[in-house]
Amino acid sequence: MHPASLAAAGTPRQPSKRRIPVSQPGMADPHQLFDDTSSAQNQGYRAQRAPGGLGYPAASASPQAAFLADPVSNMAMAYGSSLAAQGKELVDKNIDRFIPVTKLKYYFAVDTMYVGKKLGLLVFPYLHQDWEVQYQQDTPVAPRFDVNAPDLYIPAMAFITYVLVAGLALGTQDRFSPDLLGLQASSALAWLTLEVLAILLSLYLVTVNTDLTTIDLVAFLGYKYVGMIGGVLMGLLFGKIGYYLVLGWCCVSIFVFMIRTLRLKILAEAAAEGVPVRGARNQLRMYLTMAVAAAQPLLMYWLTFHLVR
Repeated sequence: MHPASLAAAGTPRQPSKRRIPVSQPGMADPHQLFDDTSSAQNQGYRAQRAPGGLGYPAASASPQAAFLADPVSNMAMAYGSSLAAQGKELVDKNIDRFIPVTKLKYYFAVDTMYVGKKLGLLVFPYLHQDWEVQYQQDTPVAPRFDVNAPDLYIPAMAFITYVLVAGLALGTQDRFSPDLLGLQASSALAWLTLEVLAILLSLYLVTVNTDLTTIDLVAFLGYKYVGMIGGVLMGLLFGKIGYYLVLGWCCVSIFVFMIRTLRLKILAEAAAEGVPVRGARNQLRMYLTMAVAAAQPLLMYWLTFHLVR
């Protein structure tokens, strides 16, 4: 027997080992329990990276962006914007024709210091010397820069406060009702309207060329509500005596204030026109000024005497 065959017969046979080939790229590892999909996801993620390089997937184009990119839509938007601008301009013109919004802004250009000084001037006008309204390039300066300039803030707030104080006075007398409070407010507005119309008619009949506007008249005539508030409050605290004392003082103060303010608006124009001081037309203007000033204390008493008992 051949020695090689004897060696093979005498040696126990070992089990054969199957060589596992090395995994190639793209082939699954046989020892891996689950398929590795990270590489495919990374490739897909890199494919979706935004052009800016921030690492976020690029957002798909929205319908709005596609609509805005259309030249026809851009023209439509431009045409719509022009129509809206024209409509706004037309509305502003019509509003300014009936309600001078631009002019009203001037009368509300006030600050805290102006309000304090103006209230002091209304209550104690006797020591004030310079009553001229300041101008800058033929335009009156804003009220916050000139205490002599008329404003609508104080008259508006005073009117609202007067209505509230009237409601308080009626409530303390067990006479409060919404109808009565509304009647009080409407009566005050009606008298104010009649005053303005009467003064405008008088200025027309006397042929006064003045820069006194309707809004100026509303402002000057609305200052009397400040004294009315003080009189009613003192009447609630101290009775009839306090009412008459404070209201009397405020009546004299508003009379002096109106005389010194309106004479610059009415009589100063007469002096500029060369009208003699003792001329007939100038006398009418003086009487008109006195009548407007004298009407303020009468209305102050008429609108408040029934609120204090």
